[in-house]
Amino acid sequence: MQPESSIEAKVISALDSFGLPYEVIEIDPGFADTAAFCDRYGYPPEQSANTIIVATKRQPRKYTASIVRATHRLDVNHCVRQLMGNARVSFAGADETAELTGMMIGGVTVLALPPEVPVYIDPGLMECDYVILGGGGRSTKIKVSPEALTHIPGAVVIDGLTTGNQAT
Repeated sequence: MQPESSIEAKVISALDSFGLPYEVIEIDPGFADTAAFCDRYGYPPEQSANTIIVATKRQPRKYTASIVRATHRLDVNHCVRQLMGNARVSFAGADETAELTGMMIGGVTVLALPPEVPVYIDPGLMECDYVILGGGGRSTKIKVSPEALTHIPGAVVIDGLTTGNQAT
């Protein structure tokens, strides 16, 4: 895994390349998980997003990243499975996510992923005034307009990406 500062630098570089305003929010790493962050720092979960890595179970493993509203669940069993064209998929574990992305859970973001990882966007995020994303490490979050998500190379907004059931 890369040092947190190296990944965070890649995230900032990606944001700078978009030419859109953003804000880096310094946080206590103990509050990096979305629910804890929102409670501690007063941001609404409806404006926050989680980046979720999904992997095929068949070798060689293939990965996708989905960014969804923190209040919704990713539809892995139907939507993502179909997008990946594989009958057997699952959430990547923390170690596997770190190995693939260089990021720890709580800091994972779609802004500095390996280029071969497809990125799927929850369309509900595009309706937000702003979105809170992971900053690449557990000590930062990024506040940015949803438009920034459309600047991620290869990212696609996918209808039906979430189940409609709220996350708990």
